[in-house]
Amino acid sequence: MGELPIVTTARGRQLLFGLYIDALRMDEAVARCREAVETRQTVLLGVLNAAKVVNLTRDARLREALLDCDLLLADGQSVVWASRLLRRPLPERIAGIDVFEQLLGLAHRDGRSVYLLGAKPDVLAALERRIGERWPGLRIAGRQHGYYAEADAPKVADDIRQSGADMLFIGMGSPRKEVFLGTYGASLGVPVLHGVGGSFDVLAGLTKRAPLAWQRAGFEWAYRLLQEPRRMWRRYLVTNTAFIFLTLREAVSPTLPFAPRPNQNRQLT
Repeated sequence: MGELPIVTTARGRQLLFGLYIDALRMDEAVARCREAVETRQTVLLGVLNAAKVVNLTRDARLREALLDCDLLLADGQSVVWASRLLRRPLPERIAGIDVFEQLLGLAHRDGRSVYLLGAKPDVLAALERRIGERWPGLRIAGRQHGYYAEADAPKVADDIRQSGADMLFIGMGSPRKEVFLGTYGASLGVPVLHGVGGSFDVLAGLTKRAPLAWQRAGFEWAYRLLQEPRRMWRRYLVTNTAFIFLTLREAVSPTLPFAPRPNQNRQLT
């Protein structure tokens, strides 16, 4: 393969698979979010894992939504490993659920409010109970389950806008959460916007997360595969194989940065 090419970074970011990923640690990412709440400047936070890397080349809406992010973090350990192999290292994995919990703790300490969007109604209710137990008194400005009709998305966005929430967490799958944030994020008036995927199920106690040792070893996906082998084996086989191929291709011929959409004014009013 020879000497790997060195790719220029931009503003503390590493260019990987056509996207600039923020080279931050957890405490730095949380500090950026706290600053956003204090200054009322929107931070649209996104996370990248192997599945999204595989899908972003053929899913234009997902790609555009990721390009809209103000903070794009490496959710998957495989992305961190790839960054080091490609000599564009990211400091650590920042899992979406860990950011979610850190930001709930921040909202609790600072007296900020949150809005919860996603999951089934019973899961959302269980999540709210768990939040009340772990962070007593944390203000929930509003909530909406994720099984609304797409035609109702503007009404959901308006409810979030009217809530006055400081943080919005979206517990929906990809690319739906990225598309919602990309479509409505700049108009919601919420400083911190974070799509957390299946984290609602985990925090509500419906899905068991991998033990810490598995997480640190980068095998959280394998733990989930053991929990749901019939449903997940094909997905992980195809996705992981495709990601390895894309990483090898990236080593030989780095993907040029995807062109973002025109910048939008993110100052809140």
